Amino acid sequence: MRAIGIILAGGNNYRMRELSNKRAIAAMPIAGSYRSIDFALSNMSNSHIQKVAVLTQYNARSLNEHLSSSKWWDFGRKQGGLYIFTPTITSDNSNWYRGTADAIFQNLQFLKNSHEPYVVIASGDGIYKLDYNKVLEYHIAKRADVTVVCTDVNGEDTSRFGVLKMNEDCRIEEFDEKPMVSYSNTISTGIYVIRRRQLIELIEKCAQEDRHDFVKDILIRYKNLKRIYGYKINTYWSNISSVESYYKTNMDFLKPEVRNYFFRQYPEIQSKIDDLPPAKYNPGAAIKNSLISSGCIINGEVENSILFKKVFVGNNCVIKNSIILNDVYLGDNTHIENCIVESRDTIRANSYYCGEDGIKVVVEKNERYVL
Repeated sequence: MRAIGIILAGGNNYRMRELSNKRAIAAMPIAGSYRSIDFALSNMSNSHIQKVAVLTQYNARSLNEHLSSSKWWDFGRKQGGLYIFTPTITSDNSNWYRGTADAIFQNLQFLKNSHEPYVVIASGDGIYKLDYNKVLEYHIAKRADVTVVCTDVNGEDTSRFGVLKMNEDCRIEEFDEKPMVSYSNTISTGIYVIRRRQLIELIEKCAQEDRHDFVKDILIRYKNLKRIYGYKINTYWSNISSVESYYKTNMDFLKPEVRNYFFRQYPEIQSKIDDLPPAKYNPGAAIKNSLISSGCIINGEVENSILFKKVFVGNNCVIKNSIILNDVYLGDNTHIENCIVESRDTIRANSYYCGEDGIKVVVEKNERYVL
């Protein structure tokens, strides 16, 4: 493909509460066996983009560990590859990334050393499947300066997103970032296509004017000066930038049509593979409408829930409408309902957790790994 990829995975979000205390949003576990960034990486690979840069910053340890080998997404090749860029101190600069535009500016040499004419920019917290080739073809056909991939949402809080309005020709006329009052239900998905030389020019101008945000300081600022078009998608798309949306996105995978779309329809979503035994169901285990990942041992009742890798469920446990992250030990007679249990937690026997007024995030640290 005639494009390189940039995945913005450096931000934090207070809406994720305790879940983002020890990991980047792009490293959040999804659907039992995936991480959020797997979807953007797989879309890049499936679109035959051979050269991809991931810009990381906040709590990047587990994300960097996940990206330690590029072979899982088929980027381990002589031409191109997967590049991980973190903030670095140089003789000219000692700042952290101060925004999305500044993150690109601090790694501008990556763009200058490339020869592909176009750049596909994506965020690391989107759950979707998309052929970027179709967006690029649309971008060229419209002779656009920037193409923004967008979608319609119904009944969702649009104040978390960039809200836009297009004319009959799909040119963007209005664009507001996280507005208090929304005039449209069309939102930006955080995916953009732009010509490489133009991106370099706009990013350098932002840096000269001490501006740091790609949306506010490029898309919104230049919407009347540049030809900025919207490319609307109507397939599944979700963003996990809040606890509520993270919970809803995972629960969507309990629907057969969503599982079929992501797991059985080509192209596939790839992820790093762990060598774990299959889940084990002991006598007394009862499972209803749930996703159980490799390495789990189940002794109790699990209903409408997602259990990630290496979860142990004790005797007489009841888990309902909940998400249990990786490597959690649930003691006997524990009741978990409407909760997200943080990874590597040890829940004592006879515990009771229930999210009555929303989703409860359970973080209970008891030492299992002591000498």
